Amino acid sequence: MVASSLPPRVVIAGTHSGVGKTTVATGLMAAFTATGVRVGTAKVGPDYIDPGYHALASGSTPRNIDAWMCGLDWVPSMGARAGAGKDLLIVEGVMGLFDGAADGTPSSTAEVATALAAPVILVVDASSSSDSIAAVVHGFHTFRRGVSLAGVVLNRLGSDSHEQAVRAAVTAVGLPVLGALRRDDQLTWRDRHLGLVPVVERPGEVVESLARLGAAVAQRCDLDAIHAVARSAPRAAVSETRTES
Repeated sequence: MVASSLPPRVVIAGTHSGVGKTTVATGLMAAFTATGVRVGTAKVGPDYIDPGYHALASGSTPRNIDAWMCGLDWVPSMGARAGAGKDLLIVEGVMGLFDGAADGTPSSTAEVATALAAPVILVVDASSSSDSIAAVVHGFHTFRRGVSLAGVVLNRLGSDSHEQAVRAAVTAVGLPVLGALRRDDQLTWRDRHLGLVPVVERPGEVVESLARLGAAVAQRCDLDAIHAVARSAPRAAVSETRTES
């Protein structure tokens, strides 16, 4: 048996696919790494493209945390491996927060976050809406007990007045707004410039895009508050039987 522990950690989830959670998660990895924070990274599910971006953003070996294939019991040890020797573990979710396998096997981002005892930051697409975003956030906040929703990052805002209106609506629900991203070419870095391609196909362009993304996210997200959210997770010890050398 090998004992390890989970470091400060946070799960970046979305209300649905395409909401911008890869942008936020990868941007945070790059932004924190640029400040000298040692960042471990992981992706919920069997995805092999996003972890390649995570690796370049953080300089760390990426991991997948797949509860469907490995079972929930192994999730803490997978998280501990992803965060070994790091100051912060950032886990990117899959699909919407509560979406999982159609066969009912535990596999959703919410189930993985609960198994990791990790707080969740919810990425919300605020385009073409204002006060109604509060209803969405309220629903996610209250839908399932045991999921620690710690804050919101608003994405695709259109203007200062739009941001002010949505911030006020979400804050009234009782959750802090930890970031507010505008519609910006720098924040459509992969779709616009790279497409859904593995890093190895265009590494130079990926590095340049990640530098721009990290700078933009650092400017528009409260890194200190997000790091505090991650540090609020319990420093749980993990015991496992290792089969790898």
